Amino acid sequence: MSTLNGQETYIQQQFAERIGGANYGKDTAIYKFEKIKRAKAAAKKDFPEVELIDMGVGEPDDMADAGIVAKLAEEAAKRENRGYADNGIAELKEAAAKYLHDVFGVEGIDPVAEVVHSIGSKPAIAMLPSCFINPGDITIMTVPGYPIIGTHTKYLGGEVYTVQLTEENDFLPNLDAIPEEIARKAKLLYLNYPNNPTGASATREFFAKVVDWAKKYQVVIVHDAPYAALTYDGLKPLSFLSVPGAKDVGVELHSLSKSYNMTGWRIGFVAGNPLVVKAFSDVKDNNDSGQFIAIQKAAAYGLAHPEITERIAAKYSRRHELLVSALNDLGFNAKKPKGSFFLYVEAPKGVEGGPTFATAEDFSQFLIREKLISTVPWDDAGHYVRFSVTFIADGEDEEHRVISEIKRRLGDLKFIF
Repeated sequence: MSTLNGQETYIQQQFAERIGGANYGKDTAIYKFEKIKRAKAAAKKDFPEVELIDMGVGEPDDMADAGIVAKLAEEAAKRENRGYADNGIAELKEAAAKYLHDVFGVEGIDPVAEVVHSIGSKPAIAMLPSCFINPGDITIMTVPGYPIIGTHTKYLGGEVYTVQLTEENDFLPNLDAIPEEIARKAKLLYLNYPNNPTGASATREFFAKVVDWAKKYQVVIVHDAPYAALTYDGLKPLSFLSVPGAKDVGVELHSLSKSYNMTGWRIGFVAGNPLVVKAFSDVKDNNDSGQFIAIQKAAAYGLAHPEITERIAAKYSRRHELLVSALNDLGFNAKKPKGSFFLYVEAPKGVEGGPTFATAEDFSQFLIREKLISTVPWDDAGHYVRFSVTFIADGEDEEHRVISEIKRRLGDLKFIF
């Protein structure tokens, strides 16, 4: 709250209603990730000698490939790369189109008209509603999911309709359950596969149904695909754009953050329908001046070397197997996902002779405060916790040690499900 000598200033009255208006900063509600942050700090203070095992963090634990780093250094030293990039360089667009073809089998992407870079996928998610949403329009998103997906629709005076992802439906949205009046009023449908937080993967059949549904109701599809190339056990990476008709109804957002260990580099791309790409490019041009050209060139190098992602996926696959085995030994019903670095498991209802958990958040707080194991709770559609296999561990021996330590800390508990 803006104060001067303890008195509220005029600034308090100037805030936009979209962020709370005159009450901005006065809300005492504590949000999920802030609760996790506070619980971690309290646990470290209470048990300073105990290692906190962070299984909640949603970003890679390793650095980018040495070849990508070397390419950045090389390009950063060139004078011609110093200036504004605006809506991107041709080299990255061409690399993205080839990457979609080589890794996902996507045919016919025009790098000039159907690809544009983004400063990571988060800004693309945030900006796309500005292309379509007027007051009263609807964006459909799935829950559990990335909250930012709905934020800008609300900022623009639109409404957000949520569709639950349930285990009974393989964590795919039931499009047939969306009311007719919602579907006809909707402008955007956001999807995300492999999914955060469930780890679920889509199928070609599901995407084909999405295309038909979008055409029927004239809805623009936005497929957020930052984990698309992180797949396991023989599952071939699947792009929405590889399904016939997909380019007629929407776009796909790709990011190098998760698949190339490049979170802080902030680089990705939007590909698909040329009208949507053009509209996004225009909105983007009024929001940023493009990512540093040297980073774009390093990204192009990475996209030309998908074997980098294959090595990363092999590590996550190995870690998933260790974690699934450990949790199942402890009484959980954990199943290795086919993609992403997230493992989504039902939270227990309590511990025999110990506390009960009315929500996944209760269980998550217990794990942090009592066992110094951090996870992320999701109570949007059932009660689940998300483990991430991006925990800090250098090498396989260290991976085994971390998982063994989790089993040791929880081994004296009998969970009730």
